[in-house]
Amino acid sequence: MQMNVLLDININLSKSNPMKLIKLLPILLIMISCVQETHLKTITFKVDMNDIENVSEVGIRGSFTSNPWKKTIFFSDEDSDGIYEGTLSLKTAHSRVEFKFVNQNDQFELQDQNNRSIEFESKPEIILYEDVFNNEKKTNITKED
Repeated sequence: MQMNVLLDININLSKSNPMKLIKLLPILLIMISCVQETHLKTITFKVDMNDIENVSEVGIRGSFTSNPWKKTIFFSDEDSDGIYEGTLSLKTAHSRVEFKFVNQNDQFELQDQNNRSIEFESKPEIILYEDVFNNEKKTNITKED
């Protein structure tokens, strides 16, 4: 889509005064350089729900879903140890994502507190994020090379 826009600009500029083209060239270069490279981020989330009552439909909501903050990505507890897990893979140029864990599909943790976040590097990453539901102090983030 961006190439079409640039092509249209090129076509229109080629019919006009060459000096106008020279004046607009820096603007075109800035537009092209603003495209950020995306990188694959694979994040495994583990959230300890052992101290929470009425646990069901555990998952995560955040800035990275197709419908930000409205769609829950559900986790599972395959070994019934009270620790729910889920893995998310996304290609992004963003340097950070924000999220909160949810219980019963729409009960957000950390009410009236900052969102959780993960800072990304400008390269593909595999990340393990471990925490306790509704506890802002325990976060364990492990990044593999």
